[in-house]
Amino acid sequence: CPTTILANQHFQNFKKRLENFPIRVEILSRLQPKKKQKEIIKDLKEGKIDILVGTHRILSSDVEFKNLGILVIDDEHRFGVREKEKLKKLRSSLDVLSLSATPIPRTLYLALSGLREISLIQTPPEGRLPVKTFILPFSEKIIKEAIENEIERQGQVYYLHNRIETIGVVKKFLESLNWKITQPKFGIAHGKMPEKELVKVMEDFQNKRIDVLIATTIIENGLDLPNVNTLIVADATKLGLAEAYQIRGRV
Repeated sequence: CPTTILANQHFQNFKKRLENFPIRVEILSRLQPKKKQKEIIKDLKEGKIDILVGTHRILSSDVEFKNLGILVIDDEHRFGVREKEKLKKLRSSLDVLSLSATPIPRTLYLALSGLREISLIQTPPEGRLPVKTFILPFSEKIIKEAIENEIERQGQVYYLHNRIETIGVVKKFLESLNWKITQPKFGIAHGKMPEKELVKVMEDFQNKRIDVLIATTIIENGLDLPNVNTLIVADATKLGLAEAYQIRGRV
C-alpha cells in the first residue's frame, strides 16, 4: 500500500478476518521499531509469515521472501513504474493483482491491448447507496447543517482542507460555530504530522472518539470507514480530477 495509515488498516482487517485460521499476518513499515522489522524480515526469509502487509518498505533490498506467490498492489496509481518493475524482479512467476479506482494510462493500455487481464467491480457492496454530490458556494450555515445532520444520525464527517499551514485555523473556526448539538469533537490529519501521531488520530476517528476529521488529501488513499457518510471539500476547484474522484470514494 502507498501509505502507513492504509497498511495499518489492511493489517487490522486481515487479522480480524483470519483470526480463526492458522495464518500468520504481519505488517512491515517504517513505523515499527528497527528490532521488530529485523525479526519480521528474518521470519519472512524462513517462510514463517503467510501474509505480509506493507508500504514501499517491502521493496527494500534487505527484504527477501522464501516463496512469494501473489502480490496485491493497492492504489496502484500511487506507485511509479520503477517500483513496479522492482516488484516484478522478485520472481518471474509472480501473480500480480493491481487495484485502483483511477487506473493509470499505462496499465489501462496494457489491459485494453490484451496484454493484461482486466476485471471490473461494477456492483456496489450490499446496502451501499450512491453518493450525492452538491457544488455550493462557501457558507457557514451549510457547513454547520451538514455536520449537525450527520452527527445527529450517529455518523462522522470528513472536512477536507488541503493547506497544512492554515489547517489549525480551520479547526478553530469550526469549534467557534454556534452548535445546536453537543459540541462536536474535532481532529486534524495531514502528511507532515509524525507518523505515530497520524495513526493514533486515525484510530481515534475509527473508534468514534472524533466526530469531524479535518484533513488534507492524505485521506484519498482507500481508507475504509463505513461510519463516515459526509465529506465537505473546501476549495474543491484546487483538486485534480483523479484526486477529487478518489476522495469522493471515501464516503
